[in-house]
Amino acid sequence: MIRGFASRTGQMLLVIFGISVLVFAIFFATPGADPTARIAGRGASPQVVARIRAEYGFDRPLPVQYLKMMEKLFISRDLTSFVNHGQPVVPEVLQAAPVTLSLVLWAAFFWVSGSLVFGIASAVLRDSWVDRLLMVLGLVGLSIPVFWLGEVVNLVTQSRWHDTLLFRWVPPLGYVPFSQSPFGWAKALFLPSLTLAVAFIGLYARVLRSELLTAMGEDSIRTARAKGAGPVRVWLWHGLRLSWLSYVSLFGLDFAQLLGGGALLTEVVFALPGVGRLTYQALATLDLPLIMATVMYAAVFVVVANALVDGLYALLDPRIREGRHGG
Repeated sequence: MIRGFASRTGQMLLVIFGISVLVFAIFFATPGADPTARIAGRGASPQVVARIRAEYGFDRPLPVQYLKMMEKLFISRDLTSFVNHGQPVVPEVLQAAPVTLSLVLWAAFFWVSGSLVFGIASAVLRDSWVDRLLMVLGLVGLSIPVFWLGEVVNLVTQSRWHDTLLFRWVPPLGYVPFSQSPFGWAKALFLPSLTLAVAFIGLYARVLRSELLTAMGEDSIRTARAKGAGPVRVWLWHGLRLSWLSYVSLFGLDFAQLLGGGALLTEVVFALPGVGRLTYQALATLDLPLIMATVMYAAVFVVVANALVDGLYALLDPRIREGRHGG
């Protein structure tokens, strides 16, 4: 067990190291480009440029530059954005992270709940008009671009019908911290997270339906029915238990990529100051230190989430545990 944990941790660190080297090479080691001028921004004085070159080690070999960048990002955490008036970038990312986490958690609640209801109903009522209707709705939701849906939601709730009884409760665009007002926090995130969840509800419902119908042909299901298990127990207990692996695998990957900046369009449309919007602003201004910080934040979350999914696999499927112990 300890050996497996150490091996997995080593793999995670190796992946993060590889991503950091790749990002550094793309943005800071491009031949013919001076990263000092990019970091300093337009109109920087020669004194500022010289200070940045010395501070970041850009007058030294590339390995030293890389180590200096990682030290500023992870150890001293004083990586600075000169484009943004000398503001440290790590606190910006840490301040934006709870916004993204809140948005993604709400969206995950909606898409898991919705996909369970739609997926189970479609599987139980397969080939009926209900099944076809739910699958068509899921396909429509999967096909709608999230930014377009977000703009439509804003047009309806913030402009056209905002003063009606149905949408009078909708707050202005933006974010309210949970510590400031739990109710305001929930209201600010309700529509953005529901908008983000729409596509995932359709996708996960289709995946769950397919897995449930496949599971119904398993020997364990026939055994459960022979022992007198009712339809509810067969579908909701035995069927779901056999269908979780693909669902959990997909959830882990999507949850991680959303935390790592995949919710960018939703955050931009609804003016949420999360990591995705921060990345968008950094790319728009070519703020290299901020780009480095947000990309590494995303890499860490994706790698950790994948490790957690592997752990869930072992809990959900005893065969994986047995295989690991056997190896």
